[in-house]
Amino acid sequence: MHPINIGEPWMWVAFIVFVLAMLAIDLFVFGGRKAHRVSVREASSWVIAWCMLAMAFAGLLWWYLNGEFGPEIARVKTLEFLTGYLIEQSLSIDNMFVFVMIFSYFAVPPELQRRVLLYGVLGAIVMRAAMIFAGVWLVSQFTWLLYVFGVFLIITGIKMLVFAEQQPDLDNNPLLRWVRGHLRITNGFHGERFFVLQNGVRWATPMFLVLVLIEASDLMFAVDSIPAIFAVTTDPFIIFTSNIFAIMGLRALYFLLADMADRFHLLKYGLALVLVFIGGKMTVMPWFHMPVEWSLAIVGGLILASVVLSLMLTKDKSPEESQAK
Repeated sequence: MHPINIGEPWMWVAFIVFVLAMLAIDLFVFGGRKAHRVSVREASSWVIAWCMLAMAFAGLLWWYLNGEFGPEIARVKTLEFLTGYLIEQSLSIDNMFVFVMIFSYFAVPPELQRRVLLYGVLGAIVMRAAMIFAGVWLVSQFTWLLYVFGVFLIITGIKMLVFAEQQPDLDNNPLLRWVRGHLRITNGFHGERFFVLQNGVRWATPMFLVLVLIEASDLMFAVDSIPAIFAVTTDPFIIFTSNIFAIMGLRALYFLLADMADRFHLLKYGLALVLVFIGGKMTVMPWFHMPVEWSLAIVGGLILASVVLSLMLTKDKSPEESQAK
């Protein structure tokens, strides 16, 4: 981790404007406000677009830092961004499995899923921003928290390994039961609407329950992913930008891979090993400094291996067999 923080005010403003512009393009230009089933072509186009934008950002970051601070800082900070992006993108994929479970539980039609995920992205951005700035401030005041984060990630990774095959019981979810006990809920969906008026009384729709669970899952995954990136950098701008790029691409990734989620059954084990590795890296920092290139290679290798093994083990299964499983 390099001690220099690179985020100038104009860089923050420019990046936030960029994110808002992309959300506006999605919402107003490409039909984000219209209920429709997202095709594989549309989803893959957005996945590719967000990956290319992240790589273009990394290139611009290197170009600017090389001119301002020299090649060494440019190299380190760019690698920190790429490693952070890979970590956050990888951990965010676990969210995809939760989205599949939530939509299946409520039997949400595919054409109604896009808008609620857009609100999920907006909520995730706000929560991540708050947690990032709180985390950066806490670490700057109490350096020993990095080791607490490390132990926490090791424990979380081990729990993921042990309970990887266990599915959450939404019927007994405390948050869902509380909301159902305090709000009037309609029996069916009313398009993409979260609330409707019936006989002058406001009712929540099942889509609002879906939104509540999606936002709750975003919060839970942020608790894991935010500490993880502190193993790579404590630079607020690098942490924020890598997180946001990962979040913005998650929705498209969901629509691309949701029907194939069962084919990536080993990915959870890969993500668990990533958390254990990152936690271990954080706990040994006083005695061993691992170059950021090594972290990037190890994280990428773990994710790639889990994906390849998953696909190899399920290559002979039909989609119907995977869904039945």
